[in-house]
Parts: sequence; C-alpha cells; structure tokens
Amino acid sequence: MASQGRAFRIAQRIKEELSTLLIFQVSDPALANVFITHVKVDRELAYADIYVSALEGVERSEEILDGFERASGFLRRQLAQLIQLRSFPRLRFNWDPMPENADRIDRLIASLHKDDEAEAETGEDE
Repeated sequence: MASQGRAFRIAQRIKEELSTLLIFQVSDPALANVFITHVKVDRELAYADIYVSALEGVERSEEILDGFERASGFLRRQLAQLIQLRSFPRLRFNWDPMPENADRIDRLIASLHKDDEAEAETGEDE
C-alpha cells in the first residue's frame, strides 16, 4: 500500500506523462483538444481515475470518453514504460464538468457586476 504522498506523486507523474502522450503520440481525432484536469490514484495503486475536459465542453464528452476507452490499453502500456511501478494502475477516464461550471460562474459574476454598474449609473442620473 502506497502512502498518501506517494500516491499523489504518482498521480502527478501520470498527469504529466499522459498530457505529453496526448500531444505527441495519440493521433485519434476524438482526443484532439482534450486536456487532463486531475488524476487520482488509490492507495493500493490499483486504479488511476483520470478526469478530462475539452475546449468544446460537454457536447463532446461521450466521443472523448469513447476515444479514451479505445486508447486505454496503448496509454497504459506507454505510461508503464515511462513510470516504473511493480504493477501499473488500471486507467479509468471520467468527464470533469468543473471547467464548464467555473466558466458559468464567471459569466454569472460578470453579469452581476454589469447590473450593479447599470444601477449605479441610473442612480447618478437622478
């Protein structure tokens, strides 16, 4: 069983190496413009939960997750060669809605600021 710190370091390394693989070695168009947002490895190093997102948002989530499912064997073999572990964790890909939620919150805050500015301007005119 790996310590929590070791599992975190392995997760960070998987994130870095997987991001590089996506840029330089994966040619599947379904995985274009995809980025890794977070990787979490369990303490037994049995599974690596990989959270992904894309510039296009949730519209492509199913296509992207299918692409990762097709490429998971290749990606796991490549990562196992780059990161020396006794047994490499199985990769599980998940859609991360956080970037879209953050963008939505930013738009809401911006609209509130615009409303406040508009009220302040109408208050000054009176």
